[in-house]
Amino acid sequence: MSERGLVIVYTGKGKGKTTAALGIVLRAVGHGYKVCMIQFIKGEWYYGELASSKRLEPEFELIAAGKGFVGIIDDDHPIGDHQNAAKQAVSLAKEKLASGAYDIMILDEINYAAKLNLISEQDILDIIAAKPEKTSLVLTGNYAPDPVIATADLVTEMKEIKHPYQKGIKAKKGIDF
Repeated sequence: MSERGLVIVYTGKGKGKTTAALGIVLRAVGHGYKVCMIQFIKGEWYYGELASSKRLEPEFELIAAGKGFVGIIDDDHPIGDHQNAAKQAVSLAKEKLASGAYDIMILDEINYAAKLNLISEQDILDIIAAKPEKTSLVLTGNYAPDPVIATADLVTEMKEIKHPYQKGIKAKKGIDF
């Protein structure tokens, strides 16, 4: 790993942002690097990565910190619960970064958390500023704020061209969750 860590942003309305970040996890763990992923939104739903991440321990730590997607049909939490969970995730991210224990920190759906006003754009910029020199930071979620994009070293926008949902095909285990 080079001496200077990168700031990487995966954004856009297309599918694949979290999946791309998990691809980095596989590569990094293969090199013996320590990776922490904090999920800002997906806290109460079951995703395959919750189980598979256990197989990558101790190099990979996954923390599901969110309360689920705000406003989705099965979400019964008041907005304050979502905001508190997201603010705790910001604090946890800063704490984990400050520890210097991780080569890569992934903040999954952090951009979307800012779009939903669960955290502020400034919270994301503060995390970037607090990043240790050698740590790479991956920020996922649609609606990445322009100042975050400007600060990043690498930005990829996922663009939806076609999605099975358009044909009435529901989410698939192992593909979508």
